[in-house]
Amino acid sequence: MNDPQLLVHFPGRLVIIGFGSVGQGLLPLIRRHIGMRPEAITIVSADAHGGPVAAAYGVRLLVAPLLAENYRQLLDPLLGHGDFLLNVAVDVASAALIIYARSKGALYLDTCIEPWPGGYTNPAIAAAQRTNYALREEVLALREEGNSAVPTAVVTHGANPGLVSHFVKRALLNLAADAAIDTGQLDSGAAWADLARRLEVRTIHIAEHDTQLSPQRKQPNEFVNTWSVDGFVSEAQQPCELGWGSHERHFPPDGREHVSGSLAAIYLRQPGCATRVRSWTPLAGPFHGFAITHGESISIADYLTVRQGGQPAYRPTVHYAYHPCDDAVLSLHEFCGRNFVQQERKRILIDEISPGGVDELGVLLGGRHTYWYGSQLSVNEARRLAPHNSATTLQVTAAALAGMIWAMENPDRGVIEPEAMDFERIIEICSPYLGPVVGVYTDWTPLLERGRLFPEEIDSSDPWQFSNVRVV
Repeated sequence: MNDPQLLVHFPGRLVIIGFGSVGQGLLPLIRRHIGMRPEAITIVSADAHGGPVAAAYGVRLLVAPLLAENYRQLLDPLLGHGDFLLNVAVDVASAALIIYARSKGALYLDTCIEPWPGGYTNPAIAAAQRTNYALREEVLALREEGNSAVPTAVVTHGANPGLVSHFVKRALLNLAADAAIDTGQLDSGAAWADLARRLEVRTIHIAEHDTQLSPQRKQPNEFVNTWSVDGFVSEAQQPCELGWGSHERHFPPDGREHVSGSLAAIYLRQPGCATRVRSWTPLAGPFHGFAITHGESISIADYLTVRQGGQPAYRPTVHYAYHPCDDAVLSLHEFCGRNFVQQERKRILIDEISPGGVDELGVLLGGRHTYWYGSQLSVNEARRLAPHNSATTLQVTAAALAGMIWAMENPDRGVIEPEAMDFERIIEICSPYLGPVVGVYTDWTPLLERGRLFPEEIDSSDPWQFSNVRVV
């Protein structure tokens, strides 16, 4: 590879499902870092909105909504042995595409596990079956243990879920180094879980605060966001989910446990967009975020479980704490007030974002110490680094690119989650696109300044009880 920007050559074809803000931001990174002919790339999209971007890179755009009844017919001429199927669409079932890609001998990657339309919002489906927990269990059931010839299918590898799982490992190593703790051989999930236990990590927040804004403010009956509106609205309506820690003493009154699978997570009988939690990032300081369900809340908690006699002797509580851009906060407030009926108009902020906003995305580890590790990417830097991206989308697209390259370098690993991948290789690929990546200690806890103005029911013996984190 004479071009230093090229990270891998790929001789096969690439089919991209979906071409919204993430797909359009990812395409220039693919062309920059993966050696392949533009004629070998086909985009299958439900609409033609991304046509100018596809044309600018010499890539074919096929406008055809992918449905349960037609996806095989549409994809059969486009995908074969040694090719790559990239799913960055909403409402296109991951499990179905993984099975299909495997039957073709093709690699696969998605940024979250998606169902077919209605899988998130159909009231006839029980709440437990509308969770990311259920979707994850469906996909994990596709793993073929001991079969070394199964094409790699990377699931949930965007920024979060995805990149943040690698941030957790780096944060654990940083904490261990600062505490002069011998990490030992970290060659399994059990070893990482034991390290987290020795470091006394009780909770992990995926703590994100977005300050990007547009001079054209949100209007009534409009949903504004810095990434996919449809994707955000879909996950916002799912039940709130969190990995449930072994230290927790106060089970939520609206909480429900699962009856099968890993049992690493619980869900609440209300959506994530109606559930707020206290968290912290270095630039924003303390904030209230939405506990939107995300796959990493479950997979990280499961990965970091120490089991003894079939029971969890140790597990951290893991959940998302998301403060989207201010216009998205207003949009979500209006959406909830409309009883979860989506606004008629939607707008994704990319080119119109004013200079100066930052998307802080990282992991906050609470316990013996409180430590945040992650990316502080400004929109100014994102625009300098890659076209067709905001700070938010570039964190996603860089991680998706890294996951694709890892799959090409490791083509026979079967269904695999971020936690089981080489975190150092992923961070190496992503780092040029993340802006400052920092680790910061803080003395903040969810009990700081609590009860000063009004009495509250708090557990002062342990700041990191979820009952202290949740806003009620």
